[in-house]
Amino acid sequence: MKQSAGILPFRKRKGIEVYLVHMGGPWWRNKARAWSIVKGEIEEGEDLLQAAIREFHEETGQPIDGKFLPLGEVKMSGKKITVWAVEAEPSTEIISNMFTIEWPPRSGKKAQFPEVDKASWFPLERAKEVLVQSQLPFLERLQKVVG
Repeated sequence: MKQSAGILPFRKRKGIEVYLVHMGGPWWRNKARAWSIVKGEIEEGEDLLQAAIREFHEETGQPIDGKFLPLGEVKMSGKKITVWAVEAEPSTEIISNMFTIEWPPRSGKKAQFPEVDKASWFPLERAKEVLVQSQLPFLERLQKVVG
């Protein structure tokens, strides 16, 4: 089973707000639930939290630091995701790494897309409407941990 690790930044305004990224590439362009926690696959032997911090930097172009609060793991479609929350204020101005796929499908042409194409802050209730459904348990856990 593949293993991913991620970071869910949050801040307290009029309630809790969370930092999510919009998944890049053509598949996610017009989907209602195309927002995700910043996450990615771990490399063999890599510490999960260190992998999550590395992935945050690769996908947003920003470092992340603070007191990391474990939110546990969720299993989805042959993958296990482990996430930590952190009270932090990363910028929504991002520079993401790129990936290459054949696009359009079966065209023989290769195209490059950013792994994530934008970032935004969402009030918790709105985040529950745009986050990919398999990651929703992390928002519920954050609400319990932070109050």
